[in-house]
Amino acid sequence: MSIKVQNITKLYGTQKALNDVSFEVNSGEVVGFLGPNGAGKSTMMKILTCFIPQSSGQAWVCGFDVSEQGLEVRKNVGYLAESNPLYYDMFVKEYLLFVAELHQLKNANKRLKEIIGVTGLEVEQKKKIGTLSKGYKQRVGLAQALIHDPKVLILDEPTSGLDPIQLVEIRNVIKEIGKAKTVMLSTHIMQEVEAMCDRVIIINKGQIVADNPTSELQKGLDDKQVVTVEFDKETSRSALKNIIGVHDSKNISGNIWQISASSQKDIRADIFQFAVQNNLAVLTLQKAEHNLEDVFRELTK
Repeated sequence: MSIKVQNITKLYGTQKALNDVSFEVNSGEVVGFLGPNGAGKSTMMKILTCFIPQSSGQAWVCGFDVSEQGLEVRKNVGYLAESNPLYYDMFVKEYLLFVAELHQLKNANKRLKEIIGVTGLEVEQKKKIGTLSKGYKQRVGLAQALIHDPKVLILDEPTSGLDPIQLVEIRNVIKEIGKAKTVMLSTHIMQEVEAMCDRVIIINKGQIVADNPTSELQKGLDDKQVVTVEFDKETSRSALKNIIGVHDSKNISGNIWQISASSQKDIRADIFQFAVQNNLAVLTLQKAEHNLEDVFRELTK
């Protein structure tokens, strides 16, 4: 097991940033650690990487206690912080060699060449870090997290602030890395989680509110359906409530309505029947598909 967290609580004064949090991450998993701003994501990652201590509880990374065996934890963890602190006046190759020497790597130059290839920094390696684009700075941050070949990679908002092209590039790098290492990453971009993660842990107000495989998480919303319909003439909310199974309806604009209903039966046939009975024509009808963003909103609203 790569990561084990047991009843971790973190206090900042009287405020609980984390409240009795427990979870485990198995070797080889790519796990998305999600939550709104201030939910406790970065705090948890800083505890796992030995940057700050917990107030109570225990955590282990690769079997090493984060409180008692910090040096061993750091040897086994690669960490990309949200702020991605870099030495802007250093050249890319110079900086990565410096990090390699901090880790006391044997054959540092050989490892440097390998990691520059993995992160796609060949063209930029002789440039100063301060002159690089945001996407390449993120690549440098990933390279320093990987230079010592850690078993666990912890990434805090690795795609923050990237343009669409840079985002796809970094996503591909992380997916490739995830084939050989345990990866735990936080992000606000749900599409990134769906594309990269095997499993999702959602934290809200310092507590775990969901922990499921990515493919199964949205099933929690499968007990209801949402249909958007446009009629050719006016109708009312009270009239729409007469459709069997309808929980609620909301007027979006004009004659467009969003109808919520139970999932026991597809409500679209009944909407057509309602339209016929009330001398209405259905201009458009669309059933919404649940996605990870819907689940996130439902659990953290």
